[in-house]
Amino acid sequence: MISVRSNPFPAAVPPKEDAWITSYQKLLPHWYSVSISHQHSTLPISISRVNQFDAARLDIEMSAMSKEQMVKVFSLMKPGMLFQFEPELDAFLELLIWRFSIWVDKPTPGNALMNLRYRNEGAMEIRGKVRTGLEGPGLTVAQKMWYCIATVGGQYIWARLQSFSAFRRWGDSEQRTLARQVWGLMQRIEGIYKAASFGNLLIFLYTGRYRNLIERALRARLVYESPNMNRAVSFLYMNRQLVWNEFSEMLLLLLPLLNLSTVKSFLHPFSKDKSSSSTEDDSTCPICRASPTLPYLALPCQHRYCYYCLRTRCAAAPSFRCSICTEPVVAMQRHGSVVEHKTHIQ
Repeated sequence: MISVRSNPFPAAVPPKEDAWITSYQKLLPHWYSVSISHQHSTLPISISRVNQFDAARLDIEMSAMSKEQMVKVFSLMKPGMLFQFEPELDAFLELLIWRFSIWVDKPTPGNALMNLRYRNEGAMEIRGKVRTGLEGPGLTVAQKMWYCIATVGGQYIWARLQSFSAFRRWGDSEQRTLARQVWGLMQRIEGIYKAASFGNLLIFLYTGRYRNLIERALRARLVYESPNMNRAVSFLYMNRQLVWNEFSEMLLLLLPLLNLSTVKSFLHPFSKDKSSSSTEDDSTCPICRASPTLPYLALPCQHRYCYYCLRTRCAAAPSFRCSICTEPVVAMQRHGSVVEHKTHIQ
């Protein structure tokens, strides 16, 4: 006898023929909303903050180089004449850079080297398929004009106002109340601007947008001009320039503090020409290279110096060494007199 086991799972009911049409109609509104939101959204892009700072620095260097060449043109004219018109010269150079870069929809020299351009963030309307996120219109005519007024005109007016107020001594005036009030207002405006610039710097370091207040007010954002091109100036070159600039500033700070005679005396034993020091003429002072007026002998080497030359050197450096033989000078003596020790000199 054969027993037939019943299927515990019932047979699946086949869907209706128009079931896919119902599902399609349910998903169609959701798909439409997703496609519309994706069409009007922009891709998040990140612009290197280092590139933006380097571009600003390169623009400053370019302006300084142009100013240096302009000053050389007027080098044969009356001294100090160009200094009176320095704010006008700076404004003229900045106007030239703006005219041949931003006004004609081209990047500034620094931005061009860093592969950057200005984009109008207030008119971002991406149509069609977004490829890189760098698409977008350039600055409008109004934005270009306001950029010129703020950068060229604003800096010129502020520089002239500061020089005029300093020349008229508005801050030290005690009789004219209006001058003191204007001076105090200028100081407050400058303080507010610096505080706002510092806040904008913190925001820029966090978001990577708008290096200064002018760009933030105009909504002029720096983006890459070409997504497939690197910066024209390598980081290695910029790092080398920064290192040498800091090194030169350190030398300018330390060199006035060094005693050249002490350094020369320290390096003298390592010099190759040691025979010339032994045969040097003893009739001249090794310091001033003149005939000693009051000849004194440096002890214990007994080389002859001027009294004032030897006294000042010993007073300036307690461990002064003879400029001829590099022996430590412990005392000084005039011909036929008692020994005068350095403790008495000081």
